[in-house]
Amino acid sequence: MFRSTPSRAAAATGLLLTLGLSTACSSGKEATTDSPAAKADGALSITYLQKQGDQEYFIGEAAGAKEKAKELGIDLKVVNLGNDANKTVSEVQSAIAQKASGVVIVVPDPAVGPQVVQTAKEGKVALLTSDDQICATGPDPAACGKGDLVPRIGFSGTQMGEEVGKRAVAEYRKAGWKASETRVISAWKQDVTVCGDRITGSKKAFEAAVPGVKNIDVPTDNTPTGAQDKIAATITANSGVKNWVVWGCNDENVMGGVTALANAGIGPGHVIGVGLGAYLACKEWQSDKPTGMKAALFINGKDVGALAVQTMYDKLRNGKDFPAEAFAPTTMVDHASWKDAGVTCS
Repeated sequence: MFRSTPSRAAAATGLLLTLGLSTACSSGKEATTDSPAAKADGALSITYLQKQGDQEYFIGEAAGAKEKAKELGIDLKVVNLGNDANKTVSEVQSAIAQKASGVVIVVPDPAVGPQVVQTAKEGKVALLTSDDQICATGPDPAACGKGDLVPRIGFSGTQMGEEVGKRAVAEYRKAGWKASETRVISAWKQDVTVCGDRITGSKKAFEAAVPGVKNIDVPTDNTPTGAQDKIAATITANSGVKNWVVWGCNDENVMGGVTALANAGIGPGHVIGVGLGAYLACKEWQSDKPTGMKAALFINGKDVGALAVQTMYDKLRNGKDFPAEAFAPTTMVDHASWKDAGVTCS
C-alpha cells in the first residue's frame, strides 16, 4: 500500500522503534495473550504469514520485513496465504516443524484465531499479528476481551477512518453539495474488525461535521471487483441520487465504488472517493483526467513489516514483552501531493 523513499521509510521506522512500542499501545498495557516462547540466544528465524501476499500493500510489507530481518541478522521466510483460511493453520504448523523462533501473521479469516493461538502455544513459538486482529478465545475479535486479543502491529483503524471522514467533509464542502441530493457508501468486509473500526471512524468524523447525509452500508469481500459488483447494485437501487461519497476499508473498496459509479454514467464531478492505502488511488492520478477518486490515506506496508520484525526480535532476543498494539504513521494524499509523499504506483 504505502511506499516511501528510503530516507522517509528509515525516519518513520526509526521514530516508531524509538517511540511507538512504548507509547502507541491502545490499552497502555502489555497483552495478556503474550506467547510462552522463551528468550532465544542462538540464531533467530521468523516466519511471516500474509493473506493476499500479491496485493501491493502486502508486497511492501514483506519488503520492509525482509530489510529489517537482514539488518538484524534474522532468517526470515515470507509465505503468501492468499485467502485460504485452511492454509493458515497448516503453515503455522509448518513453521513450528521448521523450528521457527517466531511467527508473524496476517490472517485471511479471523475465525481461525483460536486455532492459530493454540497451535502456536503448543509449539512454544512466539506469535504476533500484523494488520488484522485475532482473538485467542473466539472467532470474532470485536467480541473479544482485550486480554484475549493477540498483540498486533499495524495502524489505528479508528484514527485512519477519522482522517478519511475529515477529508470527505472537506471535499463535500468544496463541492457545495446538498445533503438531500447526496448519499454516502461505506464499503467493507464486515467480519474484519479493523475494517469496522475504520468505517466507524469515517462515519463519526463525517456525520459530526455534515449532518443529514444518509449512509448506505455495503458488505463486500474487500476486492475491487467484489466491491464494484455490490456497489453497482446499490447505485441501481438508488437511481435518483445525484451525488455520491465513497469510502471503505481499503483502496479496493473505494476503487470498486468509483468504477461502478463511472460505469453508471455518474461523472467525476458528482463523486467523492476517499481511498485508504493510496496504492490504487495513485493510478487514477497518473494523468490529468478527472476522476472520482479525490484523495486517499497513504499507509506504508514497509513500515508495518519492519516494525513487526523488530518487535518480534525484541521479544525473542531481549525478552521484551509485546505491546498490545503499536501503530505506524499515515499521510493524506491527492492528485497534487502523492508523488512528493513518496507513493509509487506499479
